[in-house]
Amino acid sequence: MSVPHPDSLLGPLAQSGIVAFGLFLGLAFRRLKAHRDPLPFRAGLFWAHAICVCLLVLLNLAALQSSSAWFGPWFGPWRNSLPVDLFAGAVMVLAVALLVLACIPLKTCIAVLRETSPVGQYAILAGVVAWLLRVPLQSLWIDPSAPNIYIVQVLTFRSVQAVLGLFLPHLVVDAGPFLIGTPQFTIGVGAKCSGIEGLGLVLVFTTIWLWFFRRETRFPQAFLLIPLALVCAFSLNVLRIAVLVLIGNAGAPEVALVGFHSQAGWIAFTLVALGFSMATQKLAWVSKRAGGPLMPAELNQQATAPAESPATGAYLIPFLAILGASFISKSASGYFEWLYPLRFVAAAGALWAFRREYRKLKWRFGWAAPLTGVAIFLIWIAPEGWAHGMGQLPSGQPLSSQLGAALAALSPLARWTWIAVRVAAAAVTVPIAEELAFRGYLARRIMGREFDEIPFSRLSVVAIAASSIVFGLMHGQNWLVGIVAGVAYAVLLRSKGRIGDAVVAHAVSNLLLAAWVLTRGDWRLW
Repeated sequence: MSVPHPDSLLGPLAQSGIVAFGLFLGLAFRRLKAHRDPLPFRAGLFWAHAICVCLLVLLNLAALQSSSAWFGPWFGPWRNSLPVDLFAGAVMVLAVALLVLACIPLKTCIAVLRETSPVGQYAILAGVVAWLLRVPLQSLWIDPSAPNIYIVQVLTFRSVQAVLGLFLPHLVVDAGPFLIGTPQFTIGVGAKCSGIEGLGLVLVFTTIWLWFFRRETRFPQAFLLIPLALVCAFSLNVLRIAVLVLIGNAGAPEVALVGFHSQAGWIAFTLVALGFSMATQKLAWVSKRAGGPLMPAELNQQATAPAESPATGAYLIPFLAILGASFISKSASGYFEWLYPLRFVAAAGALWAFRREYRKLKWRFGWAAPLTGVAIFLIWIAPEGWAHGMGQLPSGQPLSSQLGAALAALSPLARWTWIAVRVAAAAVTVPIAEELAFRGYLARRIMGREFDEIPFSRLSVVAIAASSIVFGLMHGQNWLVGIVAGVAYAVLLRSKGRIGDAVVAHAVSNLLLAAWVLTRGDWRLW
């Protein structure tokens, strides 16, 4: 059973839209940043947007339950039909348009387009070119003689074979279905395992990094670091697959397929990103600040460019500590992350180290903070409440998870100790670290290098939107609700001017979610 979804109609245009929007934002960022017109929030348009979203949710739920007594009689005959797809696509476009107009008045949109002309035309042209080139560009990595075989996939498979041949004398290799391993443990190297997504992430990151730090970077030599970063990403992906096979062959298939498989890719991307950022700042032939002879124009740029705020570490390190600890704990775990307390300890240590810096912030909060937390909690569990009411998940899976079974297998002391640390992290360290990183740093850093001098009450719409999108993407399959939560916390922070309000709202929503999990046994939310 398929869900009526406008993907078949809008999907081919999505990539072109992303290219056009990215180019427009990149070329017109300075003009957008300098725009100072007031942006009143139009509640009526926002509620119309919410109605469209609810209608889309009902359409999807109706399709998922089209055989039930509620939806079957009226929706069954229309399932998988073109009119429903067209209607869903139109509602989705209308929902996006209403949301934009609720935040940015139509007059402002027209004025911005006029001020940034002809950037808008160039962006649309780039989107059209991207749409025309999508098929020819795919042929660069797809074997024309075998459309289902990716050239990068074959190269990855052979590279993994060469690496494993150094350690495993009895290697099992089947190039047909791309199977490799040992008699005890064998995996398939699919197209996604070739690292295409990782290479794309590295390309996007390196491009954005060079643009963001263009004043401190020497060109064109800095562009040479991009292909070097791509080669490193490909090599680390080959090493990831080889180590995965070694772990599984050593007698830990669950750790290999669940923990290490899901985290090693992010670890590799993080290593490449850190190496690239350090190279652009430390290599004298790339960085203007790392030494070496400077041209007169570069000397003038270096003298006028503002320095990065020394408070950056206090805002970012607690979140980075959680991120690093999660890489370690998940990589060494199967379905049950037994090392989760490492995240709490890492974050608590980082927060304690910067405790003097945090005294400068306003930690008081008002009644709106817990109310916002309750609202976000209700939004977060709304799909779960429907699934509970139907007795199953939308995909047809029962309401259970491996986490519940793993906790039940522990002794009472170990089980409740792990749960207590998990709740403490959700209610204390995670809200503080994430609010410092996403609202305290990222939202204001988008507005200026000396971010700590920008009051929270002056957060711009662009800063709130961009930081909320990044925050939402950090929540995986719950990315949409995560974006909504990020916007709510940021708007609360902007209206009150105190980070304490955002932290308390975040903590309340996390604490209520923990109570939901523990009382309902819905372990999937953890």
